[in-house]
Amino acid sequence: MTASFSVRRTFDAPALVTQRPLLEARGLHKRYGRVQALHDVSLTVYCGEVLGVVGESGSGKSSLLRLLNLEETTDSGFYALNGLGEYEGVNLFELDRVGRRSVQTQHIGIVYQNPYLGLRMRYSSSGNVAERLLIAGQRSFQALRQAARQSLAASEFPLDRMDDPPRVLSGGMQQRVQLAKAIALEPKLLLLDEPTTGLDVSVQALVLDTLKRLQRERTMAMVIVSHNLGVIRTLADRVMVMRHGQVVETGLTDQVLEDPQHPYTQQLVHAKL
Repeated sequence: MTASFSVRRTFDAPALVTQRPLLEARGLHKRYGRVQALHDVSLTVYCGEVLGVVGESGSGKSSLLRLLNLEETTDSGFYALNGLGEYEGVNLFELDRVGRRSVQTQHIGIVYQNPYLGLRMRYSSSGNVAERLLIAGQRSFQALRQAARQSLAASEFPLDRMDDPPRVLSGGMQQRVQLAKAIALEPKLLLLDEPTTGLDVSVQALVLDTLKRLQRERTMAMVIVSHNLGVIRTLADRVMVMRHGQVVETGLTDQVLEDPQHPYTQQLVHAKL
């Protein structure tokens, strides 16, 4: 017999913060055929804050990330990134394709679990980063190369390999190229989809250290999706737990992981012990 879980949410401390959140999403619904991927999902993320999203496969984590990256639009719901000038307060899902592409390119960076989704494997690593700068309108070869070099250095990629294509690099180095590409235009929001999956423990630690440093130096807001609660504990200020497309618990990371209130969260935490 399947257990019946009711929704119970924990106290969300950042609601007391008086500043306006960078990211506001309310009432997100998304269906694929008969599958309800997201049901009434709402979240806020402040500048410089890291929100972790956890849940087992099929919980809606990846669907949420695709929506936040404007790769797809919702069936209903509101999504805004505040401080974007002409797009201030606008529901980004209501923009046309060109408008969504502009916001996605200029203000959002993403690192995919599968580097093949984020990189051109036969381009040079520096060329992958420069491609994002080209899309934003930069044209000078020297300026592009210098900016790509700076972004790769910021992601702690070995610069003596910046002309190597990602297909000849290790998984950890591919993720650093993705990260360099994602931060090249200094986005307000960085999305991370299982960024350490498949990496050796030592490489995972290096990637996490880099992310923590970038978040501290650039005060970017981050949303990180991961099944690894150790990664979430290391990076996230707050955590949001999803099950069957719904948010079942949210709160400060230590609070939720040390004293989970919802039965499903308790199962997730105890399964990792």
